Amino acid sequence: MEATTPTHRRPAPPRGRGATLNPPVRFETQHAAAFDDGWGTLDALAEAPPPLATTLIRDSSRSAISWNDSPDLGFDRAVNPYRGCEHGCVYCFARPSHAYLGFSPGLDFESKITFKPEIARLLARELQRPGYVVRPIVLGSNTDPYQPVERRLQLTRAVLEVMLRFSHPVAIVSKSAAMLRDLDLLQALAAKRLVRVHLSITTLDPKLARAMEPRAASPARRLQALAALARAGIPVGVLAAPMIPGLNDAELERILAAAASAGARHAGYVLLRLPHELREVFADWLATHRPERARHVLGLIRETRAGKLNEAAFHRRFRGDGAYADLLAQRFAAAARKYGFESRRAELDASRFSPYPDAPPARQLTLAL
Repeated sequence: MEATTPTHRRPAPPRGRGATLNPPVRFETQHAAAFDDGWGTLDALAEAPPPLATTLIRDSSRSAISWNDSPDLGFDRAVNPYRGCEHGCVYCFARPSHAYLGFSPGLDFESKITFKPEIARLLARELQRPGYVVRPIVLGSNTDPYQPVERRLQLTRAVLEVMLRFSHPVAIVSKSAAMLRDLDLLQALAAKRLVRVHLSITTLDPKLARAMEPRAASPARRLQALAALARAGIPVGVLAAPMIPGLNDAELERILAAAASAGARHAGYVLLRLPHELREVFADWLATHRPERARHVLGLIRETRAGKLNEAAFHRRFRGDGAYADLLAQRFAAAARKYGFESRRAELDASRFSPYPDAPPARQLTLAL
């Protein structure tokens, strides 16, 4: 009888996680692969994968501010208290950055979270450096500053306390309603025109959101948070980002309408980007969660990226090219006008910045006769 090689089902992805696999780190030459031990281990994992716990890793970086010179971004500096993000958004453009830490941009990105315990002290020190020129700092440019671990570590709150103390302008991007816990700081900053907030809303469909961004706040909760921020007098906007052709892009107008009703004053959108390992992560997620749409979605993405799954060139990577991308831009512009979004964001006040806020006021000397 001819011997046959047994086939095994691939292990199912852990519940409550976004990515369905852990692709190899692009900088490493050796990669691990699953191997059956003869006891049906792989088949057992396919039936009931074990839960994947989150691991916190101390980050000993000696700086708080990250700088960039990208012409696509409206800011040149950011602060990220965390690297990696437990929200698990499968489309997150920041996933490939985890490879620089030696971790996979797949499941590692959402389960191995680094944190900077000294970030508030480091930030204060950098703001006091001679020659520092004040411009808005962005919180959440890479990973969400209000991901679940913030509830315990409160590093983002510590950063906001530094911003308020120094009267430094700050912009926040998040998918979490947890920022309402810092409403006292946000209101104090808003009173000095030092803060604006953008909430990212990718879909209004709770089932799609649960699959794409499993540990982020639900769409309804984000809209509630947006409304609460607006009522509190905090300038707030919405980011319909990313728009994924053939998956959530049909919701663009509905997202903007809901956000406008909740009090958003500004709006933006970004076309899906798939740099480096994210191509494999997203394609595998589609094959697992939306197999009937996978081929169509990837085909439309290629249509907006000159036949590729990603375009890294400045000025094109956020908007794409071609008829499909142009139509999306036209739809956004029309909806933004219809729902009354402001064409320009309110400027934050950099004139209040003081590098030595705790110094006693200078005394006026008198001339004794």
